[in-house]
Amino acid sequence: MKDYYEVLGVDKNASQEEIKKAFRQLAKKYHPDANPGDPTAEARFKEINEAYDVLSDPAKKANYDAYGNPNGPVAGPGPGGGGGGEDPFGRVFEGFGGFPFGDIFGGFGNVFGGGRRDTGPRRGADLELEVEISLEEAFSGTERDVRIPRTEKCPRCDGDGAEPGTKPVTCPACHGTGQVRTTRTTMLGQFVTVTTCGKCGGTGRYVEKPCKECDGTGEVRRTRGVTVKIPPGADSGLRLRLSGQGNAGIRGGAPGDLYVVVFVKPHPVFQRQGDDLIVDRAVSFPLAAIGGKTTLETLEGRVELEIPSGTQPNAILRLRGKGMPRLRQKGRGDLLVRVNVRVPTKLTSREREALKELGKLDGETFNDTRTFFQKLRGAGDQGAK
Repeated sequence: MKDYYEVLGVDKNASQEEIKKAFRQLAKKYHPDANPGDPTAEARFKEINEAYDVLSDPAKKANYDAYGNPNGPVAGPGPGGGGGGEDPFGRVFEGFGGFPFGDIFGGFGNVFGGGRRDTGPRRGADLELEVEISLEEAFSGTERDVRIPRTEKCPRCDGDGAEPGTKPVTCPACHGTGQVRTTRTTMLGQFVTVTTCGKCGGTGRYVEKPCKECDGTGEVRRTRGVTVKIPPGADSGLRLRLSGQGNAGIRGGAPGDLYVVVFVKPHPVFQRQGDDLIVDRAVSFPLAAIGGKTTLETLEGRVELEIPSGTQPNAILRLRGKGMPRLRQKGRGDLLVRVNVRVPTKLTSREREALKELGKLDGETFNDTRTFFQKLRGAGDQGAK
């Protein structure tokens, strides 16, 4: 059995969040779409998914930590004459000078709610996938064709694990209960230890001739293409559910679901704030002072922007209904235009004189920006007069 912690590169005490983070990083690195035609990467990707499938499921993880097997104790000699699994509590002592604490705890578990193992249909595990889109795609909505590795019902045996022409039979060790009970008499009385049947793995069914394609598991690993429809107005963190696109169910159970988490890439021009968009627009000083119209690029083309007279630097102008569509609702957010007044760095003599005249009306004085030769020429002109 592989060391799934080593496969994901995490410690055995890692939290679910750490396991999930490690899986995401490795899955992105070894995904077949990122490594086309690389069989080594594809094999590694399958191995990573197998490890995550076990460590992200609390029940499978507990079995794996206890027995090294996600399905519980492996087959082998055990109590009850049926190859039962190991006592999960462990027999610390045998007899007195050997006290059967494991059996006592097993007995208490049986008395206080130790129930029958579920051997019926079980729903398949859910899967999660991340998709990155542009702001333009989030604005208009888009579709993504993605490939997902998942377990599916084996087509050769139709999911029952038996080679075609044969059928699973009731497990002779546990008689279909999925559990093996061992009664032991101690100085304190009789105690019952209940363990998972090692012959059938707790399913209650035994496959005498396993299917050659799935080795009797009833499942095969496949990578399938799925089309994901991303609605207009999608934002980072949106979680889309694709029903029935997850792992296959167990013992005839329904398949799990696929959850697609959307991430929107930052845009070089527009900033997003909920359903609103923010954009910077530089205008000339005369336009800001006098007022007028200019054009503005938006995600859906050019629009006309009205600049009120006396517009100050960093003023915010609102274009209602020109922002992002509201997700699964009517209407749209607004486009907020942050006005930057452009100050020219180079002026013609005519522009300079015009600005000076404007400033003088406010009682302002200006530095003499003439060059040495301009000043010299100006002084000569004065002397000639």
